[in-house]
Amino acid sequence: MAITNGKHIVKEFDGVNCTVVEEGVAQARVDFLKSLLEFNKFTVKVQADETGNFAVGVTDVTFNPTIAVYDKSLYTRTGHIVTPNIWNQKTRNLHIPYWTEGFSVAHYYEKK
Repeated sequence: MAITNGKHIVKEFDGVNCTVVEEGVAQARVDFLKSLLEFNKFTVKVQADETGNFAVGVTDVTFNPTIAVYDKSLYTRTGHIVTPNIWNQKTRNLHIPYWTEGFSVAHYYEKK
């Protein structure tokens, strides 16, 4: 589930009701999300499906990843606020605002 999908899905992981953070993700994505969410003091549960992909959930059923990212309530281990680009693993440069990703500086100074 991407953060552009605002649905709040609750499923059972190992007998515990969990909010589904993302489904159908690879192991590398699981490792990233687990590290990020555990740093932010969430208990993370991971469940494998029959296709070899994984589902990631947290035991806090009130957690909504979309709200958490846009409410700026999640932090990286370096103390930066988690932006949509960080959540989606689109950038390594934490000093570029997520809404300017992909634009050059000249783009802002072009005459219209």
